[in-house]
Amino acid sequence: MPAHVIVGAQWGDEGKGRVADWFAKDADIVARYAGGDNAGHTVRVGNDTFKLHLVPSGVLYGSTINIMGNGMVVNPLKLVDELRGLDERGIDIDPVRIRLSRRAHLITPAHIALDGAREAQRGSGKIGTTKRGIGPAYTDKAARSGLRTGLMEHPERFAPALREHFNRKNRQLEALYNAEPIAVDQSIDVLVEAADYLAPFLADVDFELYEALRAGKSVLCEGAQGTLLDIDHGNYPYVTSSSATAGGALTGLGIGPQWVDRITGVTKAYTTRVGAGPFPTELDDERGDRLRGTGANPWDEYGTTTGRPRRCGWLDAVVLRYAARINGLTDLVVTKLDILSGFDEIEIADEYTHHGEPLAVFPSEADTLDRVEPITLSMPGWQEDIMSVTTLADLPQAARDYIDKIADLSGVPVSLATVGPARHQSIPIAD
Repeated sequence: MPAHVIVGAQWGDEGKGRVADWFAKDADIVARYAGGDNAGHTVRVGNDTFKLHLVPSGVLYGSTINIMGNGMVVNPLKLVDELRGLDERGIDIDPVRIRLSRRAHLITPAHIALDGAREAQRGSGKIGTTKRGIGPAYTDKAARSGLRTGLMEHPERFAPALREHFNRKNRQLEALYNAEPIAVDQSIDVLVEAADYLAPFLADVDFELYEALRAGKSVLCEGAQGTLLDIDHGNYPYVTSSSATAGGALTGLGIGPQWVDRITGVTKAYTTRVGAGPFPTELDDERGDRLRGTGANPWDEYGTTTGRPRRCGWLDAVVLRYAARINGLTDLVVTKLDILSGFDEIEIADEYTHHGEPLAVFPSEADTLDRVEPITLSMPGWQEDIMSVTTLADLPQAARDYIDKIADLSGVPVSLATVGPARHQSIPIAD
């Protein structure tokens, strides 16, 4: 069976973990292809809530193999904590079913220190990084000076490589940022201990995926962040440092395009964004506050990783059409449809104007996007609580019309809608 890629169709935080969990029940392998622990995937199983940052969402199904690909950057200390936390909650973390690519790159305390120092130096021009060391780790990867996870199998080489790394980064911290240096010996000790724990999970996962696909196994490729945070195709420079689009699944896992037959984009029924940068449909009023929630519920719009309140606004069909084109989307999943219950009127941005002129394509420059005016269309809302609805026919007509409009404006059929955080709160729309 071929591979199925899941991507975020907005600025991340679309609920991809929840969607990956839905599709993982039919997958033999779930493979994460990009990002680090700046991602936060919240999955509800019964009365339990799991917040995953590195381990793929398929880990919650006992028979699924879970792969962390070479496109990821991995903080060993965070991964150890996450695996131990899962183990304590009765989730099987046997290395036979959890695999970490030897080609992935490591995040160290020095990367985290540099991330914070660089963001502080930007002042009012902050990008909004999570300060998890993601950017500096990818910078080292591109500069060919990074540390790969495969080193963790060789303690006699790993410790000296870490010492050289920390000494070099400390010179940068002190000379460029006037920041405190990292405690070298202490940092080496904890990372060597983490490496001893993680070494059994290391594998040549690109080969394992190739063999699995050749044998007819189904592979679900799980992304992180979203299309507009992609390093190449996102709203640069307000982006992450990895390839968050469908192409990143191929490079981040080492599989060829011939294996992929489905690319599912995930979008909220509205739009959110965390951090700085343009946001054409943002609502700075009580409607935006209502979409965000109070933070009292895990379903509210506060970052899984950072806890930061998300900026909220109406759905942006210009963004969805761009995501459909860049990723080659075959279908859409619409999440959090239930949040729109109670609105008398719902708006969708269908086009932009810039200095009074319509824009033919989604702008590549952040400055341009910051100056566009969204042209919205209005649709009737619905008052009913839809969180217990399980079939399309039982949704209010206005909600069904809204789903149809999303498909029409994006040019992509909607295959699934979610009406709550739990697994069963999912409504199949079309095959």
